[in-house]
Amino acid sequence: MTLDRPHRRNALDSQTVAELHTVLDELNGRPEVRAIVLTGAGAGFCAGADLRATPEDFTATDATPTAALLGSVRTPVARTLASQELMASAFEKIHRLRQPVIAAVNGAAVGGGFALALACDIRYASPTATFGAVFIRHGISACDMGTSYHLPRLVGGSRAAELMLTGRVFDAEEAARIGLVLEVVDVDDLLARAVAKAQEIARHSPLAVWMTKETMWQTVDSPSLRHALDIENRTQVMCSATGELGASFAAFRDGTSPQWGPL
Repeated sequence: MTLDRPHRRNALDSQTVAELHTVLDELNGRPEVRAIVLTGAGAGFCAGADLRATPEDFTATDATPTAALLGSVRTPVARTLASQELMASAFEKIHRLRQPVIAAVNGAAVGGGFALALACDIRYASPTATFGAVFIRHGISACDMGTSYHLPRLVGGSRAAELMLTGRVFDAEEAARIGLVLEVVDVDDLLARAVAKAQEIARHSPLAVWMTKETMWQTVDSPSLRHALDIENRTQVMCSATGELGASFAAFRDGTSPQWGPL
């Protein structure tokens, strides 16, 4: 899945976000799609919201209820809120997709682009990638599009606070050092590395992958170990009811590869 506005460093106008909603909904309804790689065309990953876009650029009013609202409201506050919700809910969809989403960050990922990368499950970066929660430098909160939720969970509260309160832009090497990205990969190999990881994930049972992604992110928010264990236990019982566990053990004994059933 490629953001294809290289002339604007893949900045997200409302039209593009509405189209992103459409694609995500389509992918979520296609169980044969096992994993997704997200990248940007050209030299940038995503420069965040397109501040040069105008309401006249937006035509996809049937994409989502929020998009329809965006196409009809006229007051500045209502239009800004509808635009904010349209983008934020797209990132939430990425987080909630059945399929794991791997970001291949090939350039700048700042502002909303930073939040987009954070919403993905795994991140690779090229040496030219940069990251930053930059809105605080423009007089508004750095807590935007899920950044204040994801970033502390990925790098820890103190480090997230420093990044968000300064709004500084940092490079791929630092992102790898703090655990934000899995690995820094040469730009020519970046997409292939991300696709290879997607293929590695896709070798597993579709249900097991879905439940692992969903359960992991749910237990991150668990109020106690007991709550996390309860979710894990119920998920394991549900997954074992498919018969794939027994089939997998039988294949292991026979030295063959297990055959997974569809969702």
